[in-house]
Amino acid sequence: MNIINLTPHSIVIISESGTRTIPASGSVARAKTIREQIDCIDGIPVFRTVFGEVEGLPEPAEGTIYIVSSLAAQGAKHRNDLYVTDDPVRDDEGRIIGCRALGKI
Repeated sequence: MNIINLTPHSIVIISESGTRTIPASGSVARAKTIREQIDCIDGIPVFRTVFGEVEGLPEPAEGTIYIVSSLAAQGAKHRNDLYVTDDPVRDDEGRIIGCRALGKI
């Protein structure tokens, strides 16, 4: 299976059999964002963010899966080849250092 990481950082998968790092591919799939001001409370602007079409997503390829952000996966639910990181692993200070699995949205 060919695994392509379409996030801006390496993905570290931690399992009982060891650690596997999937480097960033250099391409990033991103959901378009549109911010619109919907209110103003005591002089503080309130915005709504709407996520749209996913940019930077290659066409499906036989034997290939893509790791993307949750927002990108949600924006392309019609795709069966998109995965997100799942079951995060944290260090002693609470920072995410990897994950134990991949997930589907």
